[in-house]
Amino acid sequence: KKGSPYLASRKHPRTTMKVSSVLLLALVAFVALFSVAEAVSADASHILVPDEATCAKLKTEIEGASDPFEKFTELAKEHSTCPSGKSGGSLGTFQPGQMVKEFNDVVFETGTVGKVEGPVKTQFGYHLIYITRRA
Repeated sequence: KKGSPYLASRKHPRTTMKVSSVLLLALVAFVALFSVAEAVSADASHILVPDEATCAKLKTEIEGASDPFEKFTELAKEHSTCPSGKSGGSLGTFQPGQMVKEFNDVVFETGTVGKVEGPVKTQFGYHLIYITRRA
């Protein structure tokens, strides 16, 4: 029947698909816009050691601690071969491109703020990295 409530309540499949596609594209554009926004600076600490086994052992200790950042700082003072070890491994604030590529990639692209990352191999040795801020 022409005036049937059933027919009036049905949505046209092409219209529904067009609306859904437009909403999906808008969502993808929104996410892409905010994902592409690059960090312009970061604060991080690191522990530099000569071999991967030592690095992995220290990471296990840090991850098992009740306060991972405090443990990270303590182990940096004890084990890091970098002069920053004296200050708990703190590298302060730096911008993208100031560190070697492998280190930079973890801090600005793949690493998680507030979590120990590594081992990360560079020309200097093996690093554990603790990103404390990225903006």
